[in-house]
Amino acid sequence: MKNMKKFFAYTLGMVVALTGAVSCNILDTESPSAFDASTIYSNYDLAEGCNFGIAEAFCEVNSYRGRFLPWYGINSDIEWYNTYKPGDGKSDIASYQCEPNNAQLNLNNGPYPLMFTAIERANLSIWGMRTYADKTDASMNYLLGEALTLRAMVYYDMLKAWGDVPARFLPVENNSIYVPKSSRDVVFKQILADLEEAIPYLPYPGATAQTSRTDRVNKVFAEGLYARIALAASGYALRPDDGKVGTGDLGTIRLSSDPDLQKSVLYPKALGYLEDAIKSGSASLEPDFQGMWYNLNNLNNLAAGPSKETLYVIPFGTNRGRWNFTFAVKSEASSYSNGVDRGGDAGPVPTVYFMYDNDDVRRDVTCVNYYWNKKNEMVPAGIGKWYFGKYRFEWMDAHPYGGGNDDGVKPVVMRYADILLMAAEISNAAEGGNDLVKAKKYFEPVRARACGEDAAEAYVASIASQDAMFDAIVKERALEFCGEMLRKGDLIRWNMLKSKLDEAVAEMKDLRGLTGKYAFLAANAGNVWYRTGEDGKSLEFYGLKPSDIGAPDGKEWTAETGYVNKYDDAKSTGFYLDRIEGIYFRDPEQYMFWPIFNDSLNNSQNTLVNDFGY
Repeated sequence: MKNMKKFFAYTLGMVVALTGAVSCNILDTESPSAFDASTIYSNYDLAEGCNFGIAEAFCEVNSYRGRFLPWYGINSDIEWYNTYKPGDGKSDIASYQCEPNNAQLNLNNGPYPLMFTAIERANLSIWGMRTYADKTDASMNYLLGEALTLRAMVYYDMLKAWGDVPARFLPVENNSIYVPKSSRDVVFKQILADLEEAIPYLPYPGATAQTSRTDRVNKVFAEGLYARIALAASGYALRPDDGKVGTGDLGTIRLSSDPDLQKSVLYPKALGYLEDAIKSGSASLEPDFQGMWYNLNNLNNLAAGPSKETLYVIPFGTNRGRWNFTFAVKSEASSYSNGVDRGGDAGPVPTVYFMYDNDDVRRDVTCVNYYWNKKNEMVPAGIGKWYFGKYRFEWMDAHPYGGGNDDGVKPVVMRYADILLMAAEISNAAEGGNDLVKAKKYFEPVRARACGEDAAEAYVASIASQDAMFDAIVKERALEFCGEMLRKGDLIRWNMLKSKLDEAVAEMKDLRGLTGKYAFLAANAGNVWYRTGEDGKSLEFYGLKPSDIGAPDGKEWTAETGYVNKYDDAKSTGFYLDRIEGIYFRDPEQYMFWPIFNDSLNNSQNTLVNDFGY
């Protein structure tokens, strides 16, 4: 143990030293001149610096910043990559044909090794504080709870991406440098137990200086993370046969056979945490849906506390992160993206716009059908090219985007709306003691913010059964979280990934042919009209709703002839058949997970083996 103590001291020194050189907002601790584990973990400032080292790993070029966040989550039935180009590494990731040699992800500094860097740093912090911290000091307990929560979040993200990975919950020693994959059930049970330990250590949002920031964890986020992980652990996924993890097993889509991960065990615990979060009053829905997203783009989503919806964000600094760079409304404008082509890599599936009710305020915030050209003009993008309107360079007023590779936007990991909808889903589930009344109570506020209280009350009153409530939740999560990359994980745990992707393909073909529910678009011969919105930073369209019959009144409208049926199989239209059918290239049920990439395989001393047919 003495040798390990020296190793820990050296490693911890490197971690703390790093915090002076990275660009994360919270990483501002100066490194001391000498390090000893007992000194570091009995001192709040030094131990906090080690926690900042965990978050620093998120900011590395090819970690969360440039690879995991831009690529995990698409394609789903509501979100897809806006370019279809088989053989291109990015397009291959989105369309379920990611191979172990994928050029975007097969990197020695890619997301797989860097996420394990974050886990190792968390392991060191957890070991150190359990060994040396004053257990009666609430501030030190907060740091332990924070490290446990961050480790749980990173491990959950790894399970989402790779299915099964090595279980590492102690700092690396000589005999544990190379270890094989473990069953995800082992990891699920450990990180759920970690959160059960962490939650009592963490204050509610706004209760302390740390939990008044959304780039530090708090009790409500940890409670929501427990529920999110519990839903995944007890849900469906492609799994190797028991005892066959890391043997090349193809796997089958099934539930876990572990008795500790059944809904009957996890749902009551998860609902208890969610109900505590709700009853605490320490977070709530922001009343202005658009205003919430304006604040995020304007880098004004750091404050946490009562009446604040954002629970945790990735802690990128103002010059770090590639979120809008990847996902914002496309811009070539000198006024907003410094004259470079940025944003628009992905967007809503074209039919998502038509899923919303006409009075749903989320629709025009979420689904944008125009882009900014080099002349600083907003121009229609075509019915097949939509962008995530939650992310806009033109809303970055206080911190304008400078056109580089990083924009500073801090992606939201969890919002209070998810707390409510998870509580509704679990309340509605038979294994959780089916309670339709309670499910409706949690569901209705999310709907009310979107469509108004009267419309929400009538809608919820019309839900008459457990199955109908589940269907409503499936749809509501699509409408509420489109562009936030939660959908793929939801579809997997519901065992709906392929069926919903097939449904999206059929819907897009109907839209392309103006048939089925889209036949109304033929009434105006496919024409639409557009004009600049009152804010001067958006376009309004006329002709995309069933009530839009004939030309609109007013001279400010510009006609776009044949807009909704002006396409062929030319790629310039953005709505060609190969692209629609290419939402998945291989069976998404068999290839829902990424492979472990060659660089990591080759450096594993033959301890790592891909399953699932890779």
